[in-house]
Amino acid sequence: MLKRTLMGAVAILAMTAGMASAKTFYWISHGGPADPVWTYFLQGAEAWAKETGNTVNTSFYSGDVPSQQEAVRAAIAAKADGICSTSPDPGSMVDVVKEARDAGIPIVNFNTPDSKPNWNAYVGGDLIHVGHTWAQYLVDHKMVKEGDFVWMPVEVPGASYGVEEEKGIAEVFKPLNITWEVTDATLDQAEVINRMTDYVTANRAKIKAMIGLGDMVTGSVKRVWDQAGIKPGEIPVVGWGNSLDTTSEVTDGYVAAGMWQDPQATSYMCLSALLMETDGIPIGFNIITGALYEKDKAPLYAKIMGGK
Repeated sequence: MLKRTLMGAVAILAMTAGMASAKTFYWISHGGPADPVWTYFLQGAEAWAKETGNTVNTSFYSGDVPSQQEAVRAAIAAKADGICSTSPDPGSMVDVVKEARDAGIPIVNFNTPDSKPNWNAYVGGDLIHVGHTWAQYLVDHKMVKEGDFVWMPVEVPGASYGVEEEKGIAEVFKPLNITWEVTDATLDQAEVINRMTDYVTANRAKIKAMIGLGDMVTGSVKRVWDQAGIKPGEIPVVGWGNSLDTTSEVTDGYVAAGMWQDPQATSYMCLSALLMETDGIPIGFNIITGALYEKDKAPLYAKIMGGK
């Protein structure tokens, strides 16, 4: 009986200590809640909070830069223990990151790298490398050649992710005189499909390949191709692959290769890095995620995202 009582007391003390040491973190995204990939990023944050017993306040800003900046300031005012934030536009977070650091609050950049602010660290894909990988894949697999034209739809033109990806693509395409156009697809799924269908219908004769600079556009390829009367594989496609729509498209041949960004793991590691920083262990390094997959690996990533 004494042993059981002592064990119970120890358990209560452990729970009390855990509750006393619980911290509050903020997870702030430029993405939209309707974008499939952000569902997975959010799952990672929620899983981390559940596993560790810490509080994570999450929010989306759908490309609204001023609102996202104010969200960081609100987290600072609330004396957050740490902040995970994306970068909606290159350089847009310089001032608020400085304010967080000046307040002694660690702030880690995730998903969209931006070297201009003084972040504690970055967790996510190297987007220039991602873009380079897509373009090199098309060249290496002889899907495009010198002088060809490549279409690149994106949800938010000018946003950090597309800008960085295009830099990497240019490294491969410019020497080969391959030209391209980035087109606006918006963050509304129905409008994405309409705009993509209109563009591919009007420009079909010159499009030799497509690179989807965002998950929503890559995940819409099947619906767009079916509407436009384009057969799977008729236009080679590479792009982001963080949705069940895209894993299915890779399996069915609509998309040749998708880039897995490790969205759940990215959020989980961003928050873990912050926790480490608050425990007096400086982060001091970036964590790079991502892997390009083809048809053989598509079922693996579908399973991770909860597919059958």
